[in-house]
Amino acid sequence: MSAVLEATGLAKVYHGEDGGDIEVLSGLDLAVTRGEFVAITGASGVGKSTLLHCLGALDRPTRGIVRLDGTDIHQLPVEAQSALRNRRIGFVFQFHHLLREFSAVENVAMPLLIAGTSEREALARAERALMSLGLGARLTHRPSKLSGGEQQRVAVARAVVIEPSIILADEPSGNLDAHNAERLHELFATLGAQFGTAVVTVTHNPDLAGRAHRRLSMVDGLLIPADQPTGPPAD
Repeated sequence: MSAVLEATGLAKVYHGEDGGDIEVLSGLDLAVTRGEFVAITGASGVGKSTLLHCLGALDRPTRGIVRLDGTDIHQLPVEAQSALRNRRIGFVFQFHHLLREFSAVENVAMPLLIAGTSEREALARAERALMSLGLGARLTHRPSKLSGGEQQRVAVARAVVIEPSIILADEPSGNLDAHNAERLHELFATLGAQFGTAVVTVTHNPDLAGRAHRRLSMVDGLLIPADQPTGPPAD
């Protein structure tokens, strides 16, 4: 099966205040197929979020290629990159970033309205997305009237409503209690089958990572299978 998202030789180098270079990504490769759920784990500060930002065209790699549905996204003009993010990449972050003055259905419809979809169609699609995620009774509620778990599910609905090629999630359950985290993990495990989208999440949560089809660990700027030893064997 061909890859929906493919990163080849991806590297990211930052210039430190002392004049030295800090290499966060070291020429890593990653391929994700449609419907696949990939979890990336690793210690804090190793570059997991940096990787996600490069994959989603929120940051530019120092070198390497990222292709989404065959398109080299970092060779696109800025406006074309913005259009691609809005139409083909769904983002879910640790904090939901919902607009407080708008209802749940209005929040979910927002990316469609930005893309030029009519208000009637955008709201209808947003309603269907929310209902499919068990939030049919919360359509008109503003974020302040929703629980933390409900707010994050609204954020997931906002990501899937555009029918993206891929969803990129950064610690999606990191701000939830155990009960709401469990519900969100169950949801992530079904996104590929339910919406036909690939999912890549970076997480410290072993339960979420354990539900993925494939688990990778970031070590020294590279991705390795999560169960692969990262050091020399014990004597």
